[in-house]
Amino acid sequence: MKIFQMPDALANKIAAGEVVERPASVVKELVENSIDAGSTWIKIDIEEAGLQEIKITDNGEGMAEEDVENAFLRHATSKIRNEQDLFHVQTLGFRGEALASIASVSRLTIKTSQGDGAGTFLSLEGGIVTERGRSDARKGTEITVSDLFYNTPARLKYMKTIHTELGHITDLLNRLALSHPEVRFEATHNGKPLFKTPGTGDILQVIAQVYGMGVARKMLKVEKETLDFKIYGYIAKPEITRASRSYISIILNGRYIKSIPLNQAILRGYHTLLPIGRSPIVVLSIQMDPILVDVNVHPTKLEARFSKDKELFALVEEMIRESFRQTRLIPEIEGKRMEKPKQSIQHTMDFGKSEQFSRETMSVPNTYYQQPIIDSQVNDNTIGIQLEDAPKEIQNTADSMLIEDYTKNINDIPSVHEEAIVTDNERVPMMYPIGQLQGTYILAQNENGFYMIDQHAAQERIKYEFFKKKLGQTTNEVQELLIPLTFEFSKQESIFIEHYKDSLEKVGLFFESFGNQTYIIRAHPNWFPKGFEEEVIREMIEQIMEGEKIDIESIREEAAILMSCKRSIKANHYLNNDDMFRLLEDLRKTTDPFTCPHGRPIIIHFSTYELEKMFKRVM
Repeated sequence: MKIFQMPDALANKIAAGEVVERPASVVKELVENSIDAGSTWIKIDIEEAGLQEIKITDNGEGMAEEDVENAFLRHATSKIRNEQDLFHVQTLGFRGEALASIASVSRLTIKTSQGDGAGTFLSLEGGIVTERGRSDARKGTEITVSDLFYNTPARLKYMKTIHTELGHITDLLNRLALSHPEVRFEATHNGKPLFKTPGTGDILQVIAQVYGMGVARKMLKVEKETLDFKIYGYIAKPEITRASRSYISIILNGRYIKSIPLNQAILRGYHTLLPIGRSPIVVLSIQMDPILVDVNVHPTKLEARFSKDKELFALVEEMIRESFRQTRLIPEIEGKRMEKPKQSIQHTMDFGKSEQFSRETMSVPNTYYQQPIIDSQVNDNTIGIQLEDAPKEIQNTADSMLIEDYTKNINDIPSVHEEAIVTDNERVPMMYPIGQLQGTYILAQNENGFYMIDQHAAQERIKYEFFKKKLGQTTNEVQELLIPLTFEFSKQESIFIEHYKDSLEKVGLFFESFGNQTYIIRAHPNWFPKGFEEEVIREMIEQIMEGEKIDIESIREEAAILMSCKRSIKANHYLNNDDMFRLLEDLRKTTDPFTCPHGRPIIIHFSTYELEKMFKRVM
């Protein structure tokens, strides 16, 4: 077989298969180059979702005439000089493949100037220079990519619909804007506004543009710093969730990355505050020494490898948990968007005396005051929830199209984190029960309005924390059983039990074969909750069958959740006033009194203002 060296044009097309996957890939590479060039303003004009034309204009430092043509050579870069630079990467682009790859599968023109004289113009077709000349002296660069994949019809054939490709571009611009709030982005599609950010450096303002004002108002500021890491960003309150983890944005040294372990650390931080199958909206910016991370593990630089990963993951998890421990997380019922009233009228309401408030500790003022009237928040349903069942690209496009409605109010976003910090005994306010609805919901009030409490979820949380504490205090001592437990397993389960017998015995679980895939257990760890032994043992078998190590902590957690659920009061169970008051007081003493162990909300709050709006007492 004859060996020969591939022509550069062919090599560039092969490289384009890795770097230029779709129009969004072109936008990513060109915008990142603009950011690396020190741009504070970047304009992105898209025609037909980028398949017809992509034009990127910036006010960066531009290029000198002698560098323009070199920039389109394969492996040409201004950012890497030697091998050591690979371990100190502080720019977004550095591989030297993007421009050559993009030019090889499109018709491309570039105008660039450093602002100290006439600029340079260059035109390429399929990677070959077809025209050279002069351009205007405006400082910055303008690159236009037309007829993408015109010379690779097989690639063009597999492009999706206009909406799909536009959705990928919009999602990309969202990430870039969140990664670089100091840059002002403007984007159009077929001449119509698509996306715009203020470029003030405030991540929360960009969050409002991307996800809407309603979400931005319910984001909590988080930050943490150690010798190795500096973390800053915003996390959504647990009441704001999405069905996909794609709403988690992790920014590493200014670069958006995907990291399953970091996502898992974030979810552990939320712990039982999230409903099953739901994910939060999170934007975290992580700054660290470039030598501690390798961002060159993937052609598109979307993945990273950390050298101190365990420390970072633990820091993220603890930071999120700490933020929630200082925050009142009771969901507020919000009314529809309305104009701010011209003046606030104070009302009083006399509930009169009731036997339910006979004891001193339960007395509340007969008069309560309307809360200060503020601008109504945009309901979170405006963006995200009503669109969740739509294709993701439609969601992304819709998010962007709705952004213009919020631009004029963008500077009015309150610092949610500062307003929300409370002490431990204030996280759940004192509530006074006034009745029960359908034997399921406790109705309560205080000077701040009206509350509904799910009694089953409340007792689940109380018992879960009790059982979790008790199970965590036990040792690995083994308890001998007077009557052995008998289990019948499938053939597959039996194979795993025999193979992992040593591992099971190390955690105090001894299986004795009784023939025909039947086993007996004569002893088990003494922390096993009484009445739930079978569930815990089968959970251990499931863990080893899934290829995992036996995780005692997670099994204890599952056992505590199981016990709390089965031993809590159910719906249609009527309580007297003393029972309701005692349940609310026990709830106030828990660590996380806002959701049950499965993530469902326990308390919902109707403010006095919202109640009076519903009854038209304020207009």
